[in-house]
Amino acid sequence: MIYVGIDVAKDKHDCFITNSDGEVLFKSFTISNTREGFETLSQRITSISDDLTKVKVGLEATGHYTYNLLGFLLDKGMPTYIINPLHTNLYRKSLSLRKTKTDKVDAHTIASMLMSDVNLKSYSNTSYHNEELKSLTRYRFDKVKERAKLKSSVSRLVCILFPELEKLVPTLHIASVYTLLSEFPGASYVSSAHLTRLTNLLSEASKGHYDKDTANLFRETARNSIGSVMPAKSLELKHTIKLIQELTSEIDEIEAAIKQIMDKEIQSPILTIPGISYRMGAMIIAEIGDFSRFDSADKILAYAGMSPSTYQSGQLDNCYSHMEKRGSRYLRYALYNATKYVCHWDDSFGAYLEKKRSEGKHYNVALSHATKKLVRLIFAMEKSGQAYLPIA
Repeated sequence: MIYVGIDVAKDKHDCFITNSDGEVLFKSFTISNTREGFETLSQRITSISDDLTKVKVGLEATGHYTYNLLGFLLDKGMPTYIINPLHTNLYRKSLSLRKTKTDKVDAHTIASMLMSDVNLKSYSNTSYHNEELKSLTRYRFDKVKERAKLKSSVSRLVCILFPELEKLVPTLHIASVYTLLSEFPGASYVSSAHLTRLTNLLSEASKGHYDKDTANLFRETARNSIGSVMPAKSLELKHTIKLIQELTSEIDEIEAAIKQIMDKEIQSPILTIPGISYRMGAMIIAEIGDFSRFDSADKILAYAGMSPSTYQSGQLDNCYSHMEKRGSRYLRYALYNATKYVCHWDDSFGAYLEKKRSEGKHYNVALSHATKKLVRLIFAMEKSGQAYLPIA
């Protein structure tokens, strides 16, 4: 067997090639992060062995810097392994007590890890193409977070310019209110608005829900408002609403792309679980990736950082172990949120959550137990390919 260890960086990659006898075939060498550099690596590997089934290439996971080289190696048909930097660090420390950390040492360490066969699984085409879904779900997550921050700004500005408005509507963050505030950003603007114009604006924006009486109520409330007259804040409010509307349009476009991938390429049974939508379902699938990498649901829990930490030394044993919270924070977020909806829509999960609550557990602790139950269900469904069957 031929083992290739690669330490990935932005502009260059350090490589080390050895065989199963421990013979160094190519001492640590550096390739540029270019097509020419990739071809140099490929030529050196194929000069040793034409049989690519006898080649194992290991890369340390370094975010987006890994994608291009990984795609090149997979296209060449080379079995490639993505290794967690935490594992590399621990393995390197186990080999020596000396503090030696360089790119060339890391390349050697990765090759040694491949030789030791520390339960590594090759990166499949499924995992590689799943990166597109992960990119979309994480992009959506960031956009939604950005929009939530802007919505808080709208609430703050309305509290200054027209505080009474919040009591007249179900929520400030609906199309009709945004339309109103975009044209009349403050109580002073609403109070001087022509009633016919205000009525038509609200009726069209609310699809007929708000009529002339509502428009008159808004205007009369505005005339008695304690809201400040601050043109600068009014301008900020208009621009903030415009940004929210643009973000909403972008999020809709992202969600359409996510739905297309889930329906045409992924086709996961996870969407048959009551309460799991395309949003959370896609995020869970994207973050877990290739389920064949995991031997059990417990390993997925550990990957998500949801396993309890353990500390025991002598007679000391931690009685109240905390969640590790290592791994993918996106996966933890998706699993927790999905569990809330599943417990609401599925009777068996709802009963399980109530059972844990009746045992005296805090809601978040009880929810974490339900999340573990959900992960085991998802793992079993993905392995079998079977749709969810509610318990009668």
